[in-house]
Amino acid sequence: MPAAHDHPVSTLKSWLGVAAITASLFVFLTTELMPIGLLTPLSTTLGISVGVAGLMVTLQGISAGLGVPFIVAWTRRVNRRVLLCGLLAILALGNLMTAVAPNYPVMLGTRLVMGFASGVFWAIGVSMAVRLVPERHASTAAATVMSGISIATVVGIPLGTVLESLTDWRTTFLIWAGLSALVLVAVAALIPSLPSANAVSVREVFRLPVTNLPLRLVLTSVVLFVLGHFGAYTFIRPFLEERTAAGAVFVTTVLMVFGAGGAIGNFIAGSTVRRSPRGSFVAGCLGLVASLLLLLTIGDGRPGAIAALVLWGLSFGVVQLSQVNLTLAAAPDTFEAAMSLNTMAYNTSIALGALFGGLFADHAGVTSVVWFGVVLTAASLLLTLGTGRRRSSSVSEVAAGG
Repeated sequence: MPAAHDHPVSTLKSWLGVAAITASLFVFLTTELMPIGLLTPLSTTLGISVGVAGLMVTLQGISAGLGVPFIVAWTRRVNRRVLLCGLLAILALGNLMTAVAPNYPVMLGTRLVMGFASGVFWAIGVSMAVRLVPERHASTAAATVMSGISIATVVGIPLGTVLESLTDWRTTFLIWAGLSALVLVAVAALIPSLPSANAVSVREVFRLPVTNLPLRLVLTSVVLFVLGHFGAYTFIRPFLEERTAAGAVFVTTVLMVFGAGGAIGNFIAGSTVRRSPRGSFVAGCLGLVASLLLLLTIGDGRPGAIAALVLWGLSFGVVQLSQVNLTLAAAPDTFEAAMSLNTMAYNTSIALGALFGGLFADHAGVTSVVWFGVVLTAASLLLTLGTGRRRSSSVSEVAAGG
């Protein structure tokens, strides 16, 4: 992990600051993926297909991915605490505007702007957390922040589904606007001044994958698994409704099951990535492929669907933390730049996965979207296995020493 630590003494406030960054990840990710649990009511209310409704995920992912390397470089002299407060203000306002949007085009435009803020957070969040604590606690701080992903999937997205069933989707986004504002207050109160560190120019950012082979291989693997995972996961609600006649309660349950599996996977990976980030990534990808195949074969019954979602969430938690460690290990001296490229690859792939998944769902049925996920996650697995032990070992040694 990066070694730029501004606060060498571990204090309660330092860890509260890490908690505030974790909460930031929670609200950013929940906002980005909230439409997944609301696709059916959104499409019904707005008079659009579920594939078109999925563009809410697609467009935000595009802006989060394509804009982040430029924005991170252009703000390389901006204090990171100030920058994060600004990003959270955009998020809160964007959720408010989504709640009151008069039509779908306005909603999509709002999501586009919110995507830029989300992408920048993903690039700077982990590096901010590790700067708050002593170097020996850097990995723990990073894992704590990444646990926000599991919290979002266990609590955030299912809670959004429950709130929508009790009220409506507009009220759900209004509540999330208020929550985003509360996190903004927490960040402003708990995180100290963090002048920008190790940020580089746009040209240097885009030169990294050209000159850094391990980073290039990691980013390619990330693109493939994210395309497959989110292509399938974006349409999990209509899939379950079609195959198991699921209602809102069952959908909420399986989303929570998925998130619980992700939390366990994140916990497991927290120890395994120190020994072998590549091995952890391979194991996680293998689990992704197996879980999607299980969903296709036994997902017609509710127990089978739950079992598949447990394995899916567990595997995703492992892959998620592993790929972050691999990215940072591949470029330890330029971690913000490397994470901006990771964010670009990750979020653009979320967008394209949702887009391609929507096309498959509308033209070949939602089952075809799961097969799309199988093919792409298997491709990521095969690429990682085929990159060669020597190159992967060198990356693992850096990660373990960080």
